[in-house]
Amino acid sequence: MAKQVTFKTIFPAISVPLNDDYSINEKELRVYLRWLKSFYDKGIQGLVANGHTGEITGLTRAERKRVVEICAEECGDKMTIISGVNCENTQESIEMAREAKEAGADGILLMPPHMWLRFGMNPNAPFEYIKDVADGADIDIIIHLYPATSKAFYPVETLIKMCNEIPHVKCIKVGTRVTAIYEHDVRELSKHCPDISLITCHDETLCVTWFTGMDGALIGFAGCVPELITGAWEVFSHPEKHTLKEAQEWSNKIYPISQAIYGGGQPSGEAHARLKETLAQRGIFKSALMRKPVLPLDQEEKDWVAEGIKLSGLGKVDMSKYE
Repeated sequence: MAKQVTFKTIFPAISVPLNDDYSINEKELRVYLRWLKSFYDKGIQGLVANGHTGEITGLTRAERKRVVEICAEECGDKMTIISGVNCENTQESIEMAREAKEAGADGILLMPPHMWLRFGMNPNAPFEYIKDVADGADIDIIIHLYPATSKAFYPVETLIKMCNEIPHVKCIKVGTRVTAIYEHDVRELSKHCPDISLITCHDETLCVTWFTGMDGALIGFAGCVPELITGAWEVFSHPEKHTLKEAQEWSNKIYPISQAIYGGGQPSGEAHARLKETLAQRGIFKSALMRKPVLPLDQEEKDWVAEGIKLSGLGKVDMSKYE
């Protein structure tokens, strides 16, 4: 039976374990992926390689492709495999998308060129960029929507045009991070693009952003505490079976570790380091090493992570069963 590719699910943006020499620990990565795959029936039916959590900007182009290959080998029989594409020009973005497809990806998470964050962009450029990559690589796309406070934010009118005129656009990772704009745009997108999956990427305020009725989430958080994320998702995705009190209880469980990793702010390089520290403290990774320029955590930050793990009721994971 052929697998069902879905864009309506929980996508962990996976971390990548490193050896002491900063090379990718492929053996440990495979074990980690098998562990995440064990949550398939609980709501994790896809994964994202080469997201910001996966240190995309710290990996070489060849390493990005290799990570996708490993994900496809371990999880591609059941799970929807997505690869991040982060590039400053259209032609190379097309080439990277093709490489991801060759490696086994079912789709890509297409990030804005980061020069837009500094200099802004022509209002027509985002549509042309998404369309050119979709046509050039012939691959399905999750649009990576950056915060409304950034110069690389796509207005809702642009998103609606993308969704309705580019067939390969299947999903939007909604990272607006301004609550009033977030709710307005989700409602507009739901009305004008009902077939497009809308998923939150607000790790730091996950349950709050699910109240608008989303189709899932694409978050690094799901790659280190999947038991909490899937438990909460069961409540929010089946509201007819659950109560508001249950939703609040899951939010309360998630809050301490969310604070420990994100500190109330949106994900950053340091947050990704704290997320990897969570993986190490839980016994999922042997090392929390990140590629520079992200620096190692000090003891105070490690203790902060340990307290978050404790208060959220999380324990060590026996990874030997996935080896």
